[in-house]
Amino acid sequence: MPRSTWTAGRRGALLGASAAVVCATLTACGDTGDGGYVAIGPPRPSTTAARPTGSVTLVPLDTPTPSEGGKSPGADGTSAPTPPAASPTGAKSGRSSTRSPSPTSTAVPTTASVTPAALTWGDPARKATDHRWCEDVTLGFRNSGGTAVRSGTVTFGTHIIGALGIDWATMESAEPLPAPIAAHAREDHTWTVCVDAWRVPLGMHIETRDVSVQWK
Repeated sequence: MPRSTWTAGRRGALLGASAAVVCATLTACGDTGDGGYVAIGPPRPSTTAARPTGSVTLVPLDTPTPSEGGKSPGADGTSAPTPPAASPTGAKSGRSSTRSPSPTSTAVPTTASVTPAALTWGDPARKATDHRWCEDVTLGFRNSGGTAVRSGTVTFGTHIIGALGIDWATMESAEPLPAPIAAHAREDHTWTVCVDAWRVPLGMHIETRDVSVQWK
């Protein structure tokens, strides 16, 4: 009998020590609130989803709108500011724009300055005819101006010379100018200048010495 008692007591002590080791390993010993049972083996997954406790309000993240341009959501859910644009060049930024120099015009004026007509003439060249009261008179004209001579009148002064060389009288006659005379042009013209036949008796002759010209 004493041997049996020792065996039972020793076996009970071993069982108690084993239970203490299991409790220390699983940290589920003592008063667990479920009647003192010990959980042995892996825990079974819970089928009940965790729900928040207390008063919780869910706020959606801001969505960028077209008016916000290049804003992008930040780490805290707010829109990140768009970086400022680069400073423009020109007068507002204190810089001057660089422009290529325009080429210097080398065009020659298409029209020269126009100058008025300038008419000159030489001494009359005389030549006798078959009648002593007529002779051929040639004048050379030159227009050195930039405008043509449009019209004019030539006035001749014809002297009546006697047999002894005496200048008895001077007769005038007018003829039209051979116009137009172009600018920078030269032109010769011949007229037959006559006086009344009775003014030049036999032995006398005429000489056209004087010339005046009016032109425009």
